[in-house]
Amino acid sequence: MRLLPYGDRGLLVELDGPDGLDSSVAVVAVADLVRAHPDAPALVAEVVPGARTVLVVARPGVDVGRLAGVVPDRTVVAEAMSRPERPVRRGEPTRIPVRYDGPDLAAVAVLTGLSEREVVAAHTGTPWRVAFGGFAPGFAYLVGGDPRLRVPRRDEPRTAVPAGAVGLAGEYSGVYPRSSPGGWQLIGRTDLALWDLDRDPPALLAAGTSVVFEEAR
Repeated sequence: MRLLPYGDRGLLVELDGPDGLDSSVAVVAVADLVRAHPDAPALVAEVVPGARTVLVVARPGVDVGRLAGVVPDRTVVAEAMSRPERPVRRGEPTRIPVRYDGPDLAAVAVLTGLSEREVVAAHTGTPWRVAFGGFAPGFAYLVGGDPRLRVPRRDEPRTAVPAGAVGLAGEYSGVYPRSSPGGWQLIGRTDLALWDLDRDPPALLAAGTSVVFEEAR
């Protein structure tokens, strides 16, 4: 972990390094711990997680040096990651019904050594967390699922992936919010709208949200 100044109102926590932490899961833990710090309401305006970083932005008038006090050290982060139940920031989990009929389901079964039914059971059997958003409006990178589901991206990305497609890539799972090119392994699809400009907020999944996939019948 490294703590770097980010302009005159922010600190950047870098988690990409040879320190033994699983960076993608550590991002969620650091963001949770910063938000839960008793001084955060007075000092912190925003917490912005990324793939390997967490940006902590000071409130107007707050000296950026004071932000260091709300950032946990590596020992505290590692202890938080070891707890089987980390606090969920946004109440009840968002449940996403999925029809597991994706074109790459059989390939994922081969890559993982599981049967197709075991892949479904693994994907639905463990809650996921939104680590950060990106790629497209409403796209959320989900972490913390069953480690057996870590699979590489496709060798040849598709030129068009339909909205609602549910995929796996590396340690992440995600749902495509709209039709776009993509190289993730597609295992299913959902009818839920991940991005809706008529909704407040438009994104269904925000950083820190807990997500549970359920098999649609």
